[in-house]
Amino acid sequence: MDKHFLDLRPTHNSHRWYLSVTPEVTVGPAGKEFLFGGAGMSAAVRAMEATCQRPVIWATAQYLSFARAGNIVDFDVREMTIGNSISQVRVEAHIGDQEILTVNAALGKREGPSDQWRKAPEVLPPEECQPVQHWRGGDRSLHARFETRVAAGRYPTQSLEGGRSDDGRLVTWVRSREGFSATAELLAVIADFVPQATAHAVGYNAGGNSLDNTVRFGHITPTDWILCDIRIEAIASGVTHGSIHMFSRDGHLMATCSQSLIMRVHGAEQVG
Repeated sequence: MDKHFLDLRPTHNSHRWYLSVTPEVTVGPAGKEFLFGGAGMSAAVRAMEATCQRPVIWATAQYLSFARAGNIVDFDVREMTIGNSISQVRVEAHIGDQEILTVNAALGKREGPSDQWRKAPEVLPPEECQPVQHWRGGDRSLHARFETRVAAGRYPTQSLEGGRSDDGRLVTWVRSREGFSATAELLAVIADFVPQATAHAVGYNAGGNSLDNTVRFGHITPTDWILCDIRIEAIASGVTHGSIHMFSRDGHLMATCSQSLIMRVHGAEQVG
């Protein structure tokens, strides 16, 4: 498929790209929609890959502000160092003079061995797992563009009976409703799904706003369903720390992510 998940567009400047903040890349309550953090990271990843003509190895984003629906975000790609096989790159995303997020990354490819030690969790295939709808967002929101099925743990829209979980772990199958296969662009969006495990971890309706996101990419295998092993690891002073490992349907580890977020409680009483 030649079409991309995001409608990121080039400009006359080969190092500048722009993204219109349309409903399809936003989350949030009606009238207060904003650019999903993972979409911002994804746009930066695609901009740097297209500019540098090298695949991304890792990328880390620091979220500085919100881009509201209707805004246009510019992505400026700066090649800090260009080696024989590895480039160090920075992307600054901004609306006018206001910086929204900064992404630092390395891109490139080297000859060498490949192996994997982290294994995919043993769960039922997606066809045998319960489908769920994201707890908030309209028919044109970013989350509406994904189909999600729960393989282990409790999704925010499900019953949270039993209170706090012992492992803080939510395992889901996720795929694009538009038929997009796994790419670095798509995985960078899904990497920002870590907050979905917060409710299961604490036992009440909670989530969070991302402060940062670091994604490390392995070999990306074409796959429709992506198995997401999400873990909330700790909460300290209202800040949640979690991670996600993303596998292909056949168990190949394609990317890992770690993230910190400001915890938000969504007006529900604690259960259990």
